[in-house]
Amino acid sequence: MEDTEESAALTKLHPDHVKVTRIVASIWMLLLAIPFVIAEVAQTLGDERALPMGVVFIPWMILAIFIVYRLPLRRYHFRGFDMGADRIRIVRGYLFHSDTIVPFGRIQHIDVDQGPIQRRYNLATLTVHTAGNHNSTVSLPGLLHEDAIAMREEIRSHIRRESL
Repeated sequence: MEDTEESAALTKLHPDHVKVTRIVASIWMLLLAIPFVIAEVAQTLGDERALPMGVVFIPWMILAIFIVYRLPLRRYHFRGFDMGADRIRIVRGYLFHSDTIVPFGRIQHIDVDQGPIQRRYNLATLTVHTAGNHNSTVSLPGLLHEDAIAMREEIRSHIRRESL
C-alpha cells in the first residue's frame, strides 16, 4: 500500500516558469561568454601555433545551449507542490531529489517575492520560514502571483486559527 504523502498528486508550476528560468540563464551565459570570447581571441592572436578558431568558444556554446534550453525544462518537470489542509509539500530534483513537508504550525513567516522578469510574466516565489537551521527556508518559485498571494493568505489564516 502506498503512503498517502507519496501518492498525493502534485500540482505543477506555471509553464511560464520555464521561460523565466531560460531568460535568467541566458543573461548569466551572456555575462560568462565575455571571458570565453577573450580567451578565444587571445589564443588565436598570441601564437602562430594557435589552435583553430572555435576550439575554446564552441564547447562553451554547446554547454550554454544545454544550460539555457534543456536544463530549465528538466527542472520544471521534476518540480511540484501539494497544498494540504495543514501542510505544504514541495518536491524537486531528479538526481538530488528533495521532498519537503512543512506543517503550517511550524511556519513563522511567509514571503511572496517577484523579480523584474517574474513580474513581466506575472509569476512569484512563495518562501516559508520555519524555526530551526536545517531547511528553515523553503522556496516555491514559478507560481502565478495571485496563486502565491492566495496560498500565503490560506497559510496565514490557518496559523491564526491554531494560535487562538
